[in-house]
Amino acid sequence: MPTSDDGRIGARIKEQRRLARLSQRELAAIIPYSYSLLNQVECGARPATGSFVASVAAALGIDPSHLQGPAPVTDMQQGRLAALMSPIREALDLYDLLDHEPAADGRPVAELAGEADRICRQVRATHLRAAARALPEVIAGLTVAAHAAPETATWQALASTYRTAHDIALKVGYPDLAVVALDRMGWAAERASDPCLAAIRQYKRALGHAASAPDLGRRMVAAGQGLIADDMSREALAVAGQLHLGASAVAARTGDGAAVEHHIAAAREMATRVGGEAREVHWLSFGQMNVSLHEMGAAITMRRYDQALQQARTMKLTPSTVTSRRARFLVDRASVEMETGHTEAALRHLVEARRAAPEQTRYHPRTRETISGLLHTARRTPDTLGHMAAWIGL
Repeated sequence: MPTSDDGRIGARIKEQRRLARLSQRELAAIIPYSYSLLNQVECGARPATGSFVASVAAALGIDPSHLQGPAPVTDMQQGRLAALMSPIREALDLYDLLDHEPAADGRPVAELAGEADRICRQVRATHLRAAARALPEVIAGLTVAAHAAPETATWQALASTYRTAHDIALKVGYPDLAVVALDRMGWAAERASDPCLAAIRQYKRALGHAASAPDLGRRMVAAGQGLIADDMSREALAVAGQLHLGASAVAARTGDGAAVEHHIAAAREMATRVGGEAREVHWLSFGQMNVSLHEMGAAITMRRYDQALQQARTMKLTPSTVTSRRARFLVDRASVEMETGHTEAALRHLVEARRAAPEQTRYHPRTRETISGLLHTARRTPDTLGHMAAWIGL
């Protein structure tokens, strides 16, 4: 009986065949197997033997590993990412090793905090590699400073750098490191006695569990809400609204449309009370546009593609929209256009996302899903689609 892995191998064969601009009959003519077998393998109805995979790979001029299960990025890309992320991992492990040691470079806390903010701006502008290279030194400096003179502002700045480490790790495909960064963020937020930072950490944790453990995600949102329940400040309202958006994402994973509507409505009401985008609140930029983007994201998660497409086509991002948010919107819209049969529009939005934020777009899982979907539906592979597929490592 064919397995789900057989289906994945068949799908990869189909992707690579179309990238080579071959029909099934054209490929079958140059391998020692029948057209009928090739068709059944691509459909997942027949298993792909090792010799079959090797023959197809040889005919297409690729390594068999590309058909048996390629990594999301090429080996060279993965090696570069590992080298980039390793110093961040080491900096995160310093948190309990620097008691009473003098700062290595003597940089003032205010200067380090300013650098932490600059790195966060880089992440929002999707300059991920530059941010990743600069971050370890700032984490180390603030860690030493926090142990040497444990003041609230220092712990807050350190918690912010940990949150930035989480964001970078998640964007480039290191979820395990993102979890470690959030643990460190909670550790620093507790020492800062900052309930809003602690609540933001719960929001981030909830999103990490939305797909695999939605009940746990709901509990994390509730924990975050409990931390700021009695605070009516603008900062707390923005964080509470963001928590409702996190709850909507968790509810969408379970297909609970009523809960999604409830949390989106609650977030909209809080955005009205906040007034404008709260960009100064821990880099959340919570506001009406953020709510609309999450509403569209929930529709995509629940596979309500027609609804999501309507939302996407009526949404007008302002010129001041941060690059990371704009690129994410473009990738999401490309996915929706693909799912509703608008393949040219889907490819156009992917290209635009790549132009706006190449690093973020390249590693976003929805980019790969959309390009794979376009390869499956295209009768012939346009040059642009072929270039995009090669760019992400397909």
